Amino acid sequence: MSHPHPELGPPPKLPEGGLRVTPLGGLGEIGRNMTVFEYGGRLLIVDCGVLFPEEEQPGVDLILPDFTCIRDRLDDIDGIVLTHGHEDHIGGVPFLLREKSDIPLIGSKLTLALIEAKLQEHRIRPYTLEVEEGQRERIGPFDCEFVAVNHSIPDALAVAIRTPAGMAVHTGDFKMDQLPLDGRLTDLPAFAKLGEEGIDLLLSDSTNAEVPGFVPPERDISGVLRQVFADAQRRIIVASFASHVHRIQQILDAAHEYGRRVAFVGRSMVRNMGIARDLGYLRVPAGLVVDVKTLDDLPDDEIVLVCTGSQGEPMAALSRMANRDHQIRIVQGDTVILASSLIPGNENAVYRVINGLSRWGANVIHKGNAKVHVSGHASAGELLYFYNICKPRNLMPVHGEWRHLRANAELGALTGVPKNRCVIAEDGVVVDLVDGVAKIVGKVQAGYVYVDGLSVGDVTESSLKDRRILGEEGIISVFVVVDSTTGKIVGGPHIQARGSGIEDAAFSAVIPKIEESLAKSASDGVVEPHQLQQLVRRSVGKWVSDSYRRRPMILPVVVEV
Repeated sequence: MSHPHPELGPPPKLPEGGLRVTPLGGLGEIGRNMTVFEYGGRLLIVDCGVLFPEEEQPGVDLILPDFTCIRDRLDDIDGIVLTHGHEDHIGGVPFLLREKSDIPLIGSKLTLALIEAKLQEHRIRPYTLEVEEGQRERIGPFDCEFVAVNHSIPDALAVAIRTPAGMAVHTGDFKMDQLPLDGRLTDLPAFAKLGEEGIDLLLSDSTNAEVPGFVPPERDISGVLRQVFADAQRRIIVASFASHVHRIQQILDAAHEYGRRVAFVGRSMVRNMGIARDLGYLRVPAGLVVDVKTLDDLPDDEIVLVCTGSQGEPMAALSRMANRDHQIRIVQGDTVILASSLIPGNENAVYRVINGLSRWGANVIHKGNAKVHVSGHASAGELLYFYNICKPRNLMPVHGEWRHLRANAELGALTGVPKNRCVIAEDGVVVDLVDGVAKIVGKVQAGYVYVDGLSVGDVTESSLKDRRILGEEGIISVFVVVDSTTGKIVGGPHIQARGSGIEDAAFSAVIPKIEESLAKSASDGVVEPHQLQQLVRRSVGKWVSDSYRRRPMILPVVVEV
């Protein structure tokens, strides 16, 4: 979560002719990317993604950006530019459009197709504007030019935003693969041209800023995958992001070469690959892809399953296979390929899945023991090259944890961006570009908004703390009946425990302490039930802490008769 900035108050009014940039997600974390640009009282949003929960956020499905600072300005939003179709960039759009459904969405063909399919599930019909690289569009006061960038999903775009305050360029997620599978390079000549015109503020992907050199080309993976396919004796199960079209293409090519059939498992995987195939981004030989229901008719050495769950998500197909909670059961000799990188924070969940799969006899291939994934984000060498081409006057690292942001700022400084113009912000920190200088001017609310089932924002940090206590320490309930007039006990105390690790018989030691505490309160004239509940909670809590060094949740119930 964003670290507090006690020295920063609310931002002042934006000076006339200035450009304001407010990141509401994606800085200090990997996920929920969202940046708000403001000029002349109008707003342009770039991306609106989600963050996936970690272990200390039990029960949470998704984490959204906080829309509080724009909620009363929804009519001022001229559009949402979507740089590409990954969940951490488009997953929050349905929740924003719930608040105002006619905000225009601007993006490439594949990106819009993916978000439209998602919005259909939310029964929202969006207004969309399809753009492609090289195109310029006027969106309110923002003159937007779209530039092709290479990433781990087709059709990714950077956006140059021209205003009278200057030009801001948001890279989105990008890298510089010189041999991309689809032949679509990051358009360095276009960035050089923007650099010659003058980039006043560059917002640049920071994810791999700590990694030296250049990211290996995607093509390097094909040989490794072919070798895995050649060696596999039984079924091959591949876990990947449901939007990683390039990786799925390589799997399809290898399956075709080795005479295997492919079945997609999981709703999002089936939906996204169907869209990519229909739009021509995924080339599928005739007869290669079959329905998962027909697999029983095929021998094991002719089967490839492609599913979600490469990040250890508990409800995804691969996790359920590892837990023996899925129709597809892992057997001795199956080969499982985790064809993705580890998102920071997901390591424990992923290794838990790997261990579960290994337990049932699967041969698990992952980035740690084979080259089955390359990153979609530019490494330090590429970023240096990029900054020398763009020559930005101000640099604002985005998309990364604190260490990534700081490393990216240092790269910018090495290429000649003045250190005082390398602005390291975080979620909610407001940056103004005025007279060609970018600087931090204030902070707005930008906390986590939790989605739990159908509820959005109802789960708080306090309720998550309660869930963690329940999960780790258990619960003790204490039931007492007291006389409403005298406050004396007429029934109980009855104690029940779940998950606390304390035997029921042990509670006989604390019952006299509860009785003594309530008797004293009755003699002092304390009869109000809430006060009595607090006395019971303190008595039981102190006894558990002293006796067991534990802090379970204690629920006292005091009934008056």
